[in-house]
Amino acid sequence: MTIQDKVRGTNISETTLLATDYLNHFNEVVMMLDMVPSMTEFLDELREWQPKSYQQHFREASFSDAELAVEAYDHVPLKYREPFEEIVALLDRFVESAVRRLDDTVAAGDQTSTAAVATDYSERLMKLIDLTGAIIHGHEDVLAQAQIDTLFPDHG
Repeated sequence: MTIQDKVRGTNISETTLLATDYLNHFNEVVMMLDMVPSMTEFLDELREWQPKSYQQHFREASFSDAELAVEAYDHVPLKYREPFEEIVALLDRFVESAVRRLDDTVAAGDQTSTAAVATDYSERLMKLIDLTGAIIHGHEDVLAQAQIDTLFPDHG
């Protein structure tokens, strides 16, 4: 039985062998970013957030096919795995940057800047999550667009 046979009928893509459930790790950050302007204690939770590898996420998740997701990851075709890992590294750095910027605005007591920074990072993070989802669903050549969107948020 191939790994594609094993994932058939699950929430794991037969094409990429990736599951969108991993994106929940980053969706949590979006929710916290959206809460920071009105409840700055969410910044403490953001500080505690830690990057997790795909396999680590599923080892700790209650996802019904978690063990299969961990196993399938070893078989992800390189044309999906490499851009996926690159964009995940970009997401991790992006979250760290958001925390640093929000630390500065909250410490300065600047609610207007805090709201603007949180909204900006939340919106850009959602774009990166969408691009990560595109890779998970088998779309190719999305990483260059992710880098452009991150470096130039007003682009596109």
